[in-house]
Amino acid sequence: MTERATVDMWFDPLCPWAWITSRWLLEVEKVRPLDIRFNVMSLSVLNEGRDLPEQYQQLMTKGWGPVRVCIAAAEAAGPQVLRDLYTALGNRIHLQKYELDEKLFREALTEVGLDPELAAAATTDSRDEALRASHNAGMKPVGTDVGTPVIHAPGPNPGETVAFFGPVITPAPKGEAAGKLWDGVVLVAGTPGFYELKRSRDLDPIFD
Repeated sequence: MTERATVDMWFDPLCPWAWITSRWLLEVEKVRPLDIRFNVMSLSVLNEGRDLPEQYQQLMTKGWGPVRVCIAAAEAAGPQVLRDLYTALGNRIHLQKYELDEKLFREALTEVGLDPELAAAATTDSRDEALRASHNAGMKPVGTDVGTPVIHAPGPNPGETVAFFGPVITPAPKGEAAGKLWDGVVLVAGTPGFYELKRSRDLDPIFD
């Protein structure tokens, strides 16, 4: 049997592109010997001090809530809870178009069996040190000129890890198509000196 490898993804619940990538990774997990772990990064942390359009700055202000709730949940129940909590949050944010408010947080927490009172973490900075630590662990290997999704995966050599931003895709491939995309992504990401492969987006996120 092929030994299963662990792949880490860093997400911010706000990002629709990260959400699609996460759904793709869960498909990859079905057809490749991988176990996906989810970790928190924060677009609000990433964009601190940057000159942003007013509308995006307002979103970044609201964006502290979901990531703080994720950190509180991980502290309460262990980091493995992020897998289901991200799904509960993402379904509501991206598919059901919830506002980023207490109703969203309480419903998502309840769905995964956690105390809905953890929703109060959204409005306090008491866990921001842990949030920044998680964010920095994901972003340090890829730099700060990218956002989310960020993936850390086993490299081509034993004990080696490759980290990269992306892939940005829509919609998420299913089945073996998901596996083939994974094979290609890991191939290019593990190539020394490879940095970028990009083209203009002509589609909005497709969540099907």
